[in-house]
Amino acid sequence: MKFFQSCLVFFFACSVAGMAQNNDSNHNKTVANAPDSIVLKMIEIAKTDNQTMHHLDVLCNRFGGRLIGSDAFENAAYWAASQFKEWGMEVQMDEAGELPVGFNRGPWFGRMLSDNGMSLHFATPSYTSGTKGVQRGHVLIEPKTQAEFDRMKGALKGAWVLISGDSDGWPVNYSEKARIRRDSIKMENEKIREKNKVIKKENRDQQNTKIPKKELIPLIEEPALFYHEMRDAGILGMIQSAKTPIRVLYDRKNLESMTFETLPTVPDIKLDEHQYKIIYQMAEERRYFQLEFDIRNHFKMGPVPYHNVIGIIPGTEFPDEYVIMSGHLDAYDVGTGGIDDGSGVSVTMEAARLIMEAGGKPKRTILVVLWAGEEFGLYGSHSWIERNKDKLDKISNMINRDGGPTVPTGMSVSEAMWEDFALVCSPINDINPEFPFKLEKSEPGEKPEKAWGTDSGPFAVEGVPTTGFQTGDPKGYNFSYGEIWHTERDLFNKSIPEYQEHASIATAVLVYGIANLDHLLSRDGYYIEKKKEPNTKKSKKK
Repeated sequence: MKFFQSCLVFFFACSVAGMAQNNDSNHNKTVANAPDSIVLKMIEIAKTDNQTMHHLDVLCNRFGGRLIGSDAFENAAYWAASQFKEWGMEVQMDEAGELPVGFNRGPWFGRMLSDNGMSLHFATPSYTSGTKGVQRGHVLIEPKTQAEFDRMKGALKGAWVLISGDSDGWPVNYSEKARIRRDSIKMENEKIREKNKVIKKENRDQQNTKIPKKELIPLIEEPALFYHEMRDAGILGMIQSAKTPIRVLYDRKNLESMTFETLPTVPDIKLDEHQYKIIYQMAEERRYFQLEFDIRNHFKMGPVPYHNVIGIIPGTEFPDEYVIMSGHLDAYDVGTGGIDDGSGVSVTMEAARLIMEAGGKPKRTILVVLWAGEEFGLYGSHSWIERNKDKLDKISNMINRDGGPTVPTGMSVSEAMWEDFALVCSPINDINPEFPFKLEKSEPGEKPEKAWGTDSGPFAVEGVPTTGFQTGDPKGYNFSYGEIWHTERDLFNKSIPEYQEHASIATAVLVYGIANLDHLLSRDGYYIEKKKEPNTKKSKKK
């Protein structure tokens, strides 16, 4: 290891010296003060005692899925804060908001009881109802007209009801706005039913003629069209077809208006599409069989606050200037958040640990942020920005990891930032020859008017640089983010340890290097400057 360290010191010193010849006096100052020993020590620690996967193990397998409003999220937040403190960092439990009620998911089970019975593969969206213990009942197909409902309303009590449509992960909307929409569809379907009665009569009257039969007008499809009526009639729950892997989200339409007295009462089951087809056909044939479910979805009284966890490494020369590295701590609870965004949080935490373990004393302050409520609409990052407008001009760069357990392969940086990133990133390319690293120059882009779907988005809207790593799967592990995203497969064992561990080293080197420059990264040419439209209005004469 000493031989390796000596070689790496020599190579890094030569690289820095070569770059210094082409830079101005500011860069010469930066090179002269380059933190060779700290960077090398971080790399050595990461190679011999990398704890990235340990952090991920705790997040996934001790706490599990971590929705805001859940005990799992709160426990994970306090654990992360305790780790930051243990590593010698200052910590802020930054309250970002609160929810009117909380939600905790327990285990869930289901089976079909018949001659060809089977265990059922399903899930339920968060903030929806569980069962009242083990509940068993017969199966019906939902009514689509008032006449159908009237005909079967007595049989609905104690039934599981198959509803139409393919699940997109969201629960059935039972809000007042949705009720009004459903009422209008019912009226339209009644009109269609009356027209179809006429068509059926005409077809019967002409059945012995050569006149072709008229096609019936299809009814308007709306999942759970008689939601409130079926609920009041005593159904056990609703079942909808879902593609595999099963994706379930949360009740975004009703959560903000929920109280502990107005919680949902009807389980909303998303069932494996293959099993759904079997069960639907059996119900359509009016065969008698039963389904049995035990779904342990639990609520807690609110309000329930949620916090961004912020670890602070104070700057020694520019304490009021910042570099941010982050990931979002919350995760959908149908899985355990191993990928989205355990792959970001574990890397961010390990990068912070490496800096602290190596004795890093950056010139400007490093904020290590584990965001809350990203999955609910970037709640944590939006909140922080609204409360810290005065800091935005002093953020050198915001680096956010939220794209899966792939490995850094390079960066695309602006012309004005090129020399700084070439200096800062030079050690990354030599950490592991299996993961070459390449810098490319980028053209200015348009500043977004609306935040994109991760926590760097709100910062980009404010004009803060969000230059991060390009990542890939160079070893061909056939990783597919789309397969895992927000599904039951978002688990610890979907991670790629060697990519994650390398990402931690690269992130530590990048963040510490930017924090140790003697100037903020230049924002010149980062975004396209919009031309001011000429004022063509003539001024009025007084």
